[in-house]
Amino acid sequence: MPPADRQDTFVRRVRHELKLRELTVARVDRLGDGFAAITFTGEALADFVSLSFDDHVKFMFTAADGAQVRRDYTPRRFDREARALVIEFALHGDGKASTWAREAAPGQRVVVGGPRGSMILPPDLDWQLLVGDATALPAIARRLEELPRAGRVLVRAHAAREDRRAFAGAADVDVRWFDTAEDLVADVRALALPDGRGFAWGGGEAALMAQVRAVLNDKGVPREATRVSAYWKRGVAEHHEHLE
Repeated sequence: MPPADRQDTFVRRVRHELKLRELTVARVDRLGDGFAAITFTGEALADFVSLSFDDHVKFMFTAADGAQVRRDYTPRRFDREARALVIEFALHGDGKASTWAREAAPGQRVVVGGPRGSMILPPDLDWQLLVGDATALPAIARRLEELPRAGRVLVRAHAAREDRRAFAGAADVDVRWFDTAEDLVADVRALALPDGRGFAWGGGEAALMAQVRAVLNDKGVPREATRVSAYWKRGVAEHHEHLE
């Protein structure tokens, strides 16, 4: 187990040795119109570690115009025995990463760096709140698949109807979808959080996540019991920020 670098009331931070791994596209699976699950393989994954749904790796490739592109993505699934890492890519828009994913084919080479560390949550939480837009769906799906049956999970997500999905897992989950970011924020603001020890997590567009962070602050949720990240920002090609 890698060394812990900080102990908080709620979470434990674990650092990993930062490595760059050259990998090969092994398989491309379309998840409806909005996402593709791409499997990467390579012996370099023998010591890959991802301990949390909140982890992110730096995905690097050369675009058709020769530009060097770097984007952050959630490790969706990892099979050490098969040396296989799955990352889900949103296919919307004409960004370089989404264009690459739409055209991805077996045999292509890429570089993946990280993750630098993991956020480990305690196993005895009474409730969890997971809030995000479409870009957060891979992380939310991973979290729900990894949770045991105990505990209550509230999922609040803003996504186009074609991007919405059924989540797998054994936990007691209440999922609500929203057509607009404004409706999502209004629902979180009106939400009566369950009693007990809980944790609130958010991921998505920067302006939306700033509003989610403000709502959690207004509700008095302790900062050590929250994690809100801006996965992307309108008009900015590469953006990833933790909103503390």
